[in-house]
Amino acid sequence: MDAQSLMQAVEEVARRSGDVALDFFRKGVKVDMKGDGTPVTVADRTAETTAREWIESRFPEDGILGEEFGETRPGAKRRWILDPIDGTKSFIHGVPLWGTLVALTEGERVLAGAAYFPPVGDMLVAAPGQGCWWNGKRARVSEQAELSRSLVLATDERFRVYPDRGVKWREVTAKAYLARTWGDCYGYLLLATGRAEVMIDEELSPWDAAALQPIIEEAGGVFTDWTGTRTSFGGNAIATNAALARQVREMLGATKRA
Repeated sequence: MDAQSLMQAVEEVARRSGDVALDFFRKGVKVDMKGDGTPVTVADRTAETTAREWIESRFPEDGILGEEFGETRPGAKRRWILDPIDGTKSFIHGVPLWGTLVALTEGERVLAGAAYFPPVGDMLVAAPGQGCWWNGKRARVSEQAELSRSLVLATDERFRVYPDRGVKWREVTAKAYLARTWGDCYGYLLLATGRAEVMIDEELSPWDAAALQPIIEEAGGVFTDWTGTRTSFGGNAIATNAALARQVREMLGATKRA
């Protein structure tokens, strides 16, 4: 399949899965706790099942890694990576800052990624060399080069796992025009469409990050982990526009390859 076909495929999966999740939104669904202490609902499970059924019917030889049902065919050359509801805590609280993430990968190379935001009707889709597209139009990060005029975002500013990163993050926010926790995948939507300049996450799983790397990079931004390495699999993320990439990573201590 060519890149355009792969983009269409990840977009289709994200839209189908996300629309299923939307059917449960603000309906008072029961919340269960997983073994790792994170919440899950019937919406998460049903949305991922929808995505898996679509993939199995069309790409039966591909592997699948999903947040709720684990990995299928781990030895497959290509792998779909699914997060049916990125931002489950927001979803549970009736806050519309959540989305559905779908990526198709080969090894650690992301072939295409889609991020769908059902409550607000936004779709981002990208593939290397094909640009990032926001509701059918080209998406671009901002060109703002002054941190003092920038909006910076984080999923959780408490930094409970790595408090030292929180100290550095607060140094960034002290110099920024505005700092908010419009986090999870919604922050990356704002960055990719030029409405924010920095978005960071202390911790990310592959299903949180894989779709976002091509989206940010093809919109003209920089996506690395906290060592400055360009990857979706580093367990965390720093995403910025290009103009602030070096400055922000230097302030955060993540300058290895930025």
